Amino acid sequence: MSDSGAGVPCPVCGTPNPPERRFCRRCAAPLTPATAAAPLPWWRTVWPFHRRTRGGSGRMTRFLVVLAVVLALCAGGFLLLPAGRHLIEDTRDKLGKAKEVTAARVEASAEVPGHPVGDSTDGLSNRYWGAPAPGASATYTFAEPFRLVDVIITNGASASPEEYAHQARALRIDMEVTARDGRKVHKELVLSDKPGPQTFPTGISDATTVRLTLDAPAGAAPERHLALAEVEFFRRG
Repeated sequence: MSDSGAGVPCPVCGTPNPPERRFCRRCAAPLTPATAAAPLPWWRTVWPFHRRTRGGSGRMTRFLVVLAVVLALCAGGFLLLPAGRHLIEDTRDKLGKAKEVTAARVEASAEVPGHPVGDSTDGLSNRYWGAPAPGASATYTFAEPFRLVDVIITNGASASPEEYAHQARALRIDMEVTARDGRKVHKELVLSDKPGPQTFPTGISDATTVRLTLDAPAGAAPERHLALAEVEFFRRG
């Protein structure tokens, strides 16, 4: 059977070709038109993903962009690391059970006779540390570093409502915590003028010493001194 009959004309020379042929029988030009490339997605039309140059150059550009994004993420993670670590430690504090820790040594900058600073850690709320005036401080030193989770303070001369107001009370305490590496953390503890324990969350790692400085007295009078019945420290269990 002759293949000279009418058929698909060659797009180059116009020679008719049978439908089954893929190339012109005269000039060998392709008879099937090239399939049009699918349109690029919208994000590929935006720099630097839109390839306007040679393939190698486009790949290099994309590589540099990806590298810059990775470096930016690493830098952001490094900057946010302290905050992230703080959040993790706070979560562990809330999930764990706190245990009381006792100071190995207690010292005071000043104390009233008969009311030594040791009475603030004796576990008895009817005895207290007596400080002659605001600005007096007590320093609690611990045998080993620990995560200070909470501080509980029982203010005044006693936890008993009848005896609480027999002496003056400090309604503000400056707490300075020294860590194992020498870092110092300051927190201001504002107390309510009422008997009984008051809890202050702290969340300070590697604490070795805690210094409490009394301030903002209430119920002050010439014949009275500041009274602090009990201080309790708690570590993460």
